[in-house]
Amino acid sequence: MKRIPREEGGRWLRQARQDLDDARYARDGGRYHLTCFLAQQSAEKALKAYLYSQGHVLVLGHSVARLCQDAAELDAEFADLKRKAAPLDKYYIPTRYPNGLPDGIPADAFDAVDASRALELVVLVIEFVEARL
Repeated sequence: MKRIPREEGGRWLRQARQDLDDARYARDGGRYHLTCFLAQQSAEKALKAYLYSQGHVLVLGHSVARLCQDAAELDAEFADLKRKAAPLDKYYIPTRYPNGLPDGIPADAFDAVDASRALELVVLVIEFVEARL
């Protein structure tokens, strides 16, 4: 079934908002590694929402920076967002897997400062995308 671009973008944005809510919930529970990962996921889905809303049929990849770069081909202002939001990519692997860190486990490696920064960045991404949908 072919989806209407604006509706598909809306579906992805709704999930991005849910992931943001879950990230805040994880932060409130002291699960900072999970907060950071969910923030990255939320930003990724928000950017995919934009691309789908613009008619992309398949959007692959998980890099926030790369998705911003792809979006910048349609709206040059995403280039500035890329510069700001790219640090979220640091939370894709090391927040989940012990072998993504030199020692220890993700649950011990991330703290409230990391979680706060990740939440600030994802809110920036979501608001940026929402203003364009």
